[in-house]
Amino acid sequence: MRKLVLALAVSLLPLSSLRAQPAAWADKLFGGDTTHDFGVVARGAQLKHTFKLTNIYKVALDITDIKISCGCLRAEPSTRSLQPGETATLNILMDGKQFSGVKVIRVNITVGPKYVSTATLVISANARGDVVFNPGQIDFGNLHRGQTPTKTIDIEYAGNLPNWRVTEIVKNASAPFELKVEPLAGAPAGKGFRILATIKADPAAGSFKQDILLKTNDPASPVVSFQVVGNVQAGLAVSPNPVVVKDLKVGEAQTKKVIVRASRPFRVTAVEGQGDGITVDIPNRMETAVVLTVHLSPTKAGDLKKTLMIRTDLDQDATPLVIEATIEP
Repeated sequence: MRKLVLALAVSLLPLSSLRAQPAAWADKLFGGDTTHDFGVVARGAQLKHTFKLTNIYKVALDITDIKISCGCLRAEPSTRSLQPGETATLNILMDGKQFSGVKVIRVNITVGPKYVSTATLVISANARGDVVFNPGQIDFGNLHRGQTPTKTIDIEYAGNLPNWRVTEIVKNASAPFELKVEPLAGAPAGKGFRILATIKADPAAGSFKQDILLKTNDPASPVVSFQVVGNVQAGLAVSPNPVVVKDLKVGEAQTKKVIVRASRPFRVTAVEGQGDGITVDIPNRMETAVVLTVHLSPTKAGDLKKTLMIRTDLDQDATPLVIEATIEP
């Protein structure tokens, strides 16, 4: 009798309620990009992917909870608070040492607190047990333009294919490094290779994360991948940047100190873009760290955002210094 009542109740429900539930509105924060497949990777590979999320709603949102279905993955947001229209990133870090075979992980991102919804991200990878990377990725860390270091990653093969080898390396043409492969010293023939990555002489400044595909002669799993990451710093490091000025009124003045650093001694030759009440004192000396004195004496109220360009005798490129202030009457 109970089963009959239940069947009748279900039959009286609207058809729309029996269909799949609509996606959570929090999914829309990710612009439809809620999945990522790292593909076939070697055991031990360290994997990273960045999702972008934007608050498209008219209320402020906080990331109130992050739940992950596997301890082999971490999710690190750049911020936990998003104002309307503000964009943030969510870095996904997956440790290929902690699993083998196909792994599918769900990351639940809950936002609130006034209106609550949970977005679901699906991350997958297939870690081959017969191929091991050491280390799990190539990480150049922070380096200055002009430096050309070389780092390596070793690939060891423990499968049964005779004379296993890497037949081709596929990378993005814009990658700031060159790659080459050679046999791994001490490993039996067809059981180990070393990949060498060398930074180009004049790479573009900024962080990079490149997925490298290794094509092999294994017909069952012809491709494995790893990542090369790093950050090419401009010739100069400027701190603070931007310079944010608060509590400044028309007719008043403030002074800020800015430190400009480089890996070798240099001289600041000019600071272009001065004006609108902004002047800069430039010391005439050669150091690895030079202190600039920025004077602000605004003549009108309102928001002020000005970009100055610092020129030195290191190279022909200029380094930006941003000044931001809200001037009160």
